[in-house]
Amino acid sequence: MAPGKKGILERLNAGEVVIGDGGFVFALEKRGYVKAGPWTPEATVTHPEAVRQLHREFLRAGANVMQTFTFYASDDKLENRGQSLRLSGAQINEAGCDLAREVASEGDALVAGGVCQTPSYLSCKSETEVKAVFKKQMEVFVKKGVDFMIAEYFEHVEEAEWAVQVLKTSGKPVAASLCIGPEGDMHGVSPGECAVRLVKAGAQIIGVNCHFDPMTCVKAVKMMKEGVEKAGLKAHYMVQPLAYHTPDCSCQGFIDLPEFPFGLEPRILSRWDMHQYAREAYNCGIHYIGGCCGFEPYHIRAVAEELAPERGYLPAASEKHGNWGAGLEMHTKPWVRARARRDYWENLKPASGRPLCPSMSSPDGWGVTKGHSELMQQKEATSQDQLKQLFDRSKSH
Repeated sequence: MAPGKKGILERLNAGEVVIGDGGFVFALEKRGYVKAGPWTPEATVTHPEAVRQLHREFLRAGANVMQTFTFYASDDKLENRGQSLRLSGAQINEAGCDLAREVASEGDALVAGGVCQTPSYLSCKSETEVKAVFKKQMEVFVKKGVDFMIAEYFEHVEEAEWAVQVLKTSGKPVAASLCIGPEGDMHGVSPGECAVRLVKAGAQIIGVNCHFDPMTCVKAVKMMKEGVEKAGLKAHYMVQPLAYHTPDCSCQGFIDLPEFPFGLEPRILSRWDMHQYAREAYNCGIHYIGGCCGFEPYHIRAVAEELAPERGYLPAASEKHGNWGAGLEMHTKPWVRARARRDYWENLKPASGRPLCPSMSSPDGWGVTKGHSELMQQKEATSQDQLKQLFDRSKSH
């Protein structure tokens, strides 16, 4: 950590608001640097300029955590289902750390090394084998001197516990977030119980990320907070949701939506929705507030602008964004100038512009999770016969 910079726990213990960054995987897929499906982050090595620029945009938008772009960078994921990358997890993770540190040093930001769920766990490998995957990644983060660790995007609290237990051995602060909603993890463990288990495993910051919209995620974190307090434990809380509306999602979240991942744009939240989210999260006692898939820098800027009174300053990107649309006062058209006010944007009900478009979808959840034969992962590419079976099954649902 750079001299003079306060650590993550020092900031949270002082009651400060910490703003995370956004969803690198989805953002870089849209920009042409990540492949949907494997969702692996080899761009840290192959296109570092793209990763560096996105870090800078989130920093300018107000984020003060630069999370390493190391999502799904474990070796078992890099060789899953026909991936033939010539890059190792260590190479990708080291490059991700270097890029995050370079940009963090340009502002008052911390670097967080991140690990996530593994194909090994879904394939029912042993605790020892799964922990070895996390340990290999953690060793890179320790070598590169990240400021704290994040275990994120876990559907099963058991695997998250294992990740926390490994990351704790680094001696650095550990945050843990599950990709669950109010129904709990994929084995039905409630948010409250998940939270208690994560704290007991050693996480100082707990919460949820991904899979659900902001208000659903905030609701789940509130349930976690209630569980921790009822157990007489203490923790800090974090939330990094989707930037998509997901009122029709079931337990597994947006990956069950028929629009996932290429047709989600009609569901995206506006910057004004993000103001509401940031205020609701803060009022619930959540002080680490960021985003995941679908979040772009302008969403994080909205979070930072909403919480500017608590933080004491606006982000640099606000120099190009008038408060509640104030910049529209200079527009050439009078009816657009009339929109330069808060009550207009707070009360707007955006239209989809799609005639006959349904307001909700029917999720595709097939009811399978860890332990089910269909979730056993493989190094070989998915065969045409396997795909045909999936296509046929999809038609029957």
